[in-house]
Amino acid sequence: MIEQFSNIELINQFWLILFFLVPIVLVSRMVVAGTRFSPILIIVILGLGLGYLLVNTGVATPGLVEYPFIDLMARTTIIALTVSFFVGGQELRKILGNKDLDVEDTVVVSDEETFLGTSRTQLFFIVRAFFLLFGLEGITRMILSDGTQSFDSVYPMIAYIGIIGSVLLIDNKAKLQNKKQYMNKGIVEMVAIILLLVISYHIAMWIKPIIALPQIFFAMMIAAALGAIFYNWSFGPTIRALLIAGIPVVLAANFMVGGSRIGDAFAIDGMNAVLAYGFFGQLFWMFGGIALIMFFAKNANTRNLAPGMAGSLSHSGLTGACTAGDFGKTAAKRAPIMINIPFFGHIFVFSVLAISAERGSLWILPSLLIVAVGVGLTILALVNLRKANGEDKKEVKALMQFSFGWQMCAVFGGLALLSLSTMSIDYAAMAQSSAISHFGLFAAIQGEMFGADAAALIPFIFSMPFLVHPLVFFMFGKAMENNGEMPIKPVYTLALLGVVGVAYAIFFV
Repeated sequence: MIEQFSNIELINQFWLILFFLVPIVLVSRMVVAGTRFSPILIIVILGLGLGYLLVNTGVATPGLVEYPFIDLMARTTIIALTVSFFVGGQELRKILGNKDLDVEDTVVVSDEETFLGTSRTQLFFIVRAFFLLFGLEGITRMILSDGTQSFDSVYPMIAYIGIIGSVLLIDNKAKLQNKKQYMNKGIVEMVAIILLLVISYHIAMWIKPIIALPQIFFAMMIAAALGAIFYNWSFGPTIRALLIAGIPVVLAANFMVGGSRIGDAFAIDGMNAVLAYGFFGQLFWMFGGIALIMFFAKNANTRNLAPGMAGSLSHSGLTGACTAGDFGKTAAKRAPIMINIPFFGHIFVFSVLAISAERGSLWILPSLLIVAVGVGLTILALVNLRKANGEDKKEVKALMQFSFGWQMCAVFGGLALLSLSTMSIDYAAMAQSSAISHFGLFAAIQGEMFGADAAALIPFIFSMPFLVHPLVFFMFGKAMENNGEMPIKPVYTLALLGVVGVAYAIFFV
């Protein structure tokens, strides 16, 4: 393997992942073109299918070890999230500081359709996001490398290909007020992301002897703080591309890795319970939360439901769909705020989980206290959302409370329920991460918070409950076709099915 990376095979690997990942995103947009459904749903199916196909045809083995660049791209989750944290920090500062929410946009994008469902500028965003993720990960690994890893010698080339490609891919038909300033902003954003990743890594390593908090926690805190400081920063090409297309590309890579493990993962003892909880947990936590908003807050519009559930569950699929604009401009604007808010609660989330990982079991008393706080915040949020009467700022503040409260209920309520089963803490963490598609917990497990075995399995565990997402995105799609109003009775039915399924997974599987 090392020898092949000293020759032309390096370039071959790059072209392979380019033609694997970018078409998945483009085809997914093509399939849903002309509808109000999110392409994330199709990315799930295509990614899992391609990963399984590669293994089933003998082209690769589980984990896609023959295609290390796919694993490299799958581990760029933290880069895509960092951009969302920064934007969320900006929006929080504007709302809490009563700042003007409108920053002058210096770019007028081209709406010329290049592929069915994808405009010319969107195509540039998608391909640029691929190159950015590839290059930024290469630079970060090169800086943090200790010289003992197998692929250390190729990281400079990875960095070069990614950065040069991203710089070149600026849509020449998009109208820029100041081309030089726009390009400079892109360079500054790249440097800032690299510095943030390096600093957050060293902080995580420095504090590890005291408590093993994951890098994603510190990256979130720094990015949100920078967003609050530079709240008037108009986006350059780096943030624009990663905000719109970063998460879909990352998910495509992760689903490929997850799909490659479908065949062998079911043979692992205890895996059926993990997958059953992940599957029915999607119904329980997603539609249970929506049902609460509908019943108590008397609100069923996607401008609240989509960003509220994306934030309260740190839900990767809804996050990607919201930031890409699939659920309208209001949801796209609110989503980064809601994604950030519960991450401040991750001081408790990751602290308790880090100690639980060291103990080998859930730290029960703090977990139950956090659930109690979450219940209180959720009740307060529902009351305030009901009183908002459609007023933007009141709805946003109520959703911020809901995002924080329901997140605490979902993460620690779910882990407390799983502690009643026979699952180990690492399996429970994987099950809960997949049950709510929690991007932060996924990134922490991927970063080996619960050991190398869990890190290897999490792409598969995380991927499988996405098969429920036809229901999730179908419901949101139907809502978008009905002026944003979510159908009520089907939501209650799915929430009830989730309750029954979660009980079955915990006590009977």
